[in-house]
Amino acid sequence: MFTGDRSGEFLYRAMWQAGFANQPQSVSRDDGLQLKDAYITATVRCVPPDNKPERGEVLNCRPFLVREMAILKNVRLVLPLGGIALDAYLSVLQDAGKIVSRARFRFAHGAEFETHQGGPLVLTSYHPSQQNTSTGKLTAEMLGKIFLRARAVIERCET
Repeated sequence: MFTGDRSGEFLYRAMWQAGFANQPQSVSRDDGLQLKDAYITATVRCVPPDNKPERGEVLNCRPFLVREMAILKNVRLVLPLGGIALDAYLSVLQDAGKIVSRARFRFAHGAEFETHQGGPLVLTSYHPSQQNTSTGKLTAEMLGKIFLRARAVIERCET
């Protein structure tokens, strides 16, 4: 995901700077990119019109997210990129009975949440879409700081 586009340029550079990737860019599936202490998934697995997924598209792709969350063990931090990703993650937790309501989890760039006892910390960021990066809503520095915070959380959990 995010390979070979402007979103990926921002994302993989920030991940690389924080030690989550072995290289600062990814241009193809076999370019040697390797992630460390990180896993990337998507709320929607197709490219929706105008890059704005409709509710039906999110719901259609939801079983993939549910399965991935069930498979991944020892997750210490979840970093949703954008409000749609945060809402999708929280809806899976709510349906699993891990949270009662999503109301107290308000999306904001750099917000941190504890969702449930024993669950991973949630740290939110604007999505690195071209719309957000070209308008300055999200800068490389802002995204870099988020990933450095994520690295610090993971290192705290390891001690």
